[in-house]
Amino acid sequence: MARTSAKTTFLRGLRDSLPFLLVVGPFAMLFGVVGTEAGLNIAEVMGFTVLVIAGAAQFTAVTLMQEDAPTLVILATALAVNLRMAMYSAALLPYLGPAKLWQRALVAYVLVDQSYAMSQMEYDTRPEAPIGEKLAYFAGTMVLMAPLWYAMTYLGAVLGAAIPEAFALDFALPITFLALIAPALKTLAHIVAAVVSVVLALSLAWVPLSLGLLIAAGCAMAAGVATEIAMERRT
Repeated sequence: MARTSAKTTFLRGLRDSLPFLLVVGPFAMLFGVVGTEAGLNIAEVMGFTVLVIAGAAQFTAVTLMQEDAPTLVILATALAVNLRMAMYSAALLPYLGPAKLWQRALVAYVLVDQSYAMSQMEYDTRPEAPIGEKLAYFAGTMVLMAPLWYAMTYLGAVLGAAIPEAFALDFALPITFLALIAPALKTLAHIVAAVVSVVLALSLAWVPLSLGLLIAAGCAMAAGVATEIAMERRT
């Protein structure tokens, strides 16, 4: 019975991930194109996408590489962009903490915006589910998405400039994050953090080496925390 339940949960995670495949594919292909245009060969592009598997950080790093930014700045900026993964991990810890070490390691590797958003909603809805079902759902969200990310990155790297501009692959980046962020803005703290990050990121776009992103990210997190603390004191 438990095995059947885990299978059902896995299939539900797979089903929930299907809409995201429509944007993950073009997103990955775009990185393959951008990576080769930045001077990386196919092996380097694929090594980058397999090891990092974090689109926003990958695009940020490649953009800074094209600007000949210092290695330290590239690493710091990419890390700042990916700091949200630490918050994702902390949010999932109450649900996946009892899992075995190797299972948590696999979850950490394929923890991306989409898998987090889907899993968080699932766990909030069914917090009493056994750990096996929770892991099964998470696995279902990535069983197609991760291979698609690798395959489409490779395709983009191989085709490169041969992809017509009319395809406008860059649409996938903003659509993906809008689809993920909008439903997550559930509290005033979330909204404040989002507004501060948008305003500062746009206002500081002139700062060289994309350092404005670091400033915007830090200020947004601080604003969100301050808002949450103020709300807790008021209640």
